[in-house]
Amino acid sequence: MKITFYGGAREVTGSKHLIETDSEKFLLDCGLFQGHRDESNKKNRNLPFDPSTIDSVILGHAHIDHSGNLPSLTKNGFTGPIYSTKPTDDLCKYMLADSAYLHERDVEFVNKKRRKNGLPPLEPIYDMNDAMDAVHQFVHRPYSRWFGVTPHVKALFVDAGHILGSAVTKLKIAENGKVHRLAYAVDLGRYNLPLLKDPRQIRHSDTLIIESTYGDRHHDPIENAKGELADVINQTISRGGKVIVPSFAMERTQEIIYYLHELHNEKRIPEVPIIVDSPLAINITQVFRRNLEYLDADAREMMEKYEDPFGFGKVGYARNVDDSKALNMDPRPMVIISASGMCEAGRILHHLKNNIGDNRNTILVVGYMAENTLGRRLVDGISPVRIFGEPYNVQANVVVLNTFSAHADRDELLDYVANSGSLLERVFIVHGEETQSLALAEGIREIRPELEVTVPHMGDTVEIN
Repeated sequence: MKITFYGGAREVTGSKHLIETDSEKFLLDCGLFQGHRDESNKKNRNLPFDPSTIDSVILGHAHIDHSGNLPSLTKNGFTGPIYSTKPTDDLCKYMLADSAYLHERDVEFVNKKRRKNGLPPLEPIYDMNDAMDAVHQFVHRPYSRWFGVTPHVKALFVDAGHILGSAVTKLKIAENGKVHRLAYAVDLGRYNLPLLKDPRQIRHSDTLIIESTYGDRHHDPIENAKGELADVINQTISRGGKVIVPSFAMERTQEIIYYLHELHNEKRIPEVPIIVDSPLAINITQVFRRNLEYLDADAREMMEKYEDPFGFGKVGYARNVDDSKALNMDPRPMVIISASGMCEAGRILHHLKNNIGDNRNTILVVGYMAENTLGRRLVDGISPVRIFGEPYNVQANVVVLNTFSAHADRDELLDYVANSGSLLERVFIVHGEETQSLALAEGIREIRPELEVTVPHMGDTVEIN
């Protein structure tokens, strides 16, 4: 058996790992690279293998850095099944369509410049038809039940506790009279996150592939998140400002609304408009409502017996462009939650453009910002920043709340490895900036020195005997 790491190796985005046996090939995830336009475009357009030779795909969850290049896969000849949980299937219907729309708009922008320079136009990496073709190849499977991936490969999903429907995957791969047992824990969630059930531990595997997004960092307790959110809102509103929240349309937006609902009921924040300005987030909130059985007991009780935490009276949803534009003309203090989470596309750019120069306002960062993104430049305190190609001085307060992270931190990752059982022989560390991956590797060697620990580079192939 061979594993080739074609994405998310010593970097965070673009998760894509090819498993090969003597007779079969399948992928773990097929995500988009995100970052510098030219570099991402090159990587996303040029798949490093022949898609027509892939038998199937196992998708851990719906985030675009894990699912976003599935349309390219199907566009270029992949015809097999894409296995996921039901919520991941439901979410990807919206996520992949939204991604296709953004690719089409991005190419329109690039082609304007190319025409001025006498260059031929480019095609989008994929379009809406390609996204819909990929969606039609999804086959959803429940948690905690083995299913066939190929004739010689079986898989089991358990809850990863990262986002709705996310899964840690356990694999049994039969080859030449031997069974390889591999666990894929990318991405791994945290305990006690709002809305979600806790991550499940996988034991009795000989090989583990694990993420390292926060491989050398620690989170504040999730129990502090609600209070920190209240503090930011109260301080900003007292200045007469707006709180602008760049948020992933999936999961983080719903978590923020859930906390705002509780804070409102507890009278810990003032009466101000709270606006979700993301058509994708609105659609995804509907997916949450349709998948109550995947939420934790507290969320189910609130939604089934009392009230909908995503629709309480103080939350408005901006469904069209005119509603979105009107927010920037409204002088009132308010909370605006908008996508994209890393500030690379979408309506959030307009809100940043219109509010970043006012020191009464707050840019509230509640998620991970990858290298070379606008969100990361804001976190790093860079000013001016470029938005739509123009420089803007950062006068607004930039507040980072890592409390909200849905990724396991260093201690939680080390605990997962420590509790993976005595059969574990080797660990591959992916999905993290190089410094984080290497730091986690050293931590694992300290707690379990008997393990073979590897931090692969992009394109590395490892043979498992």
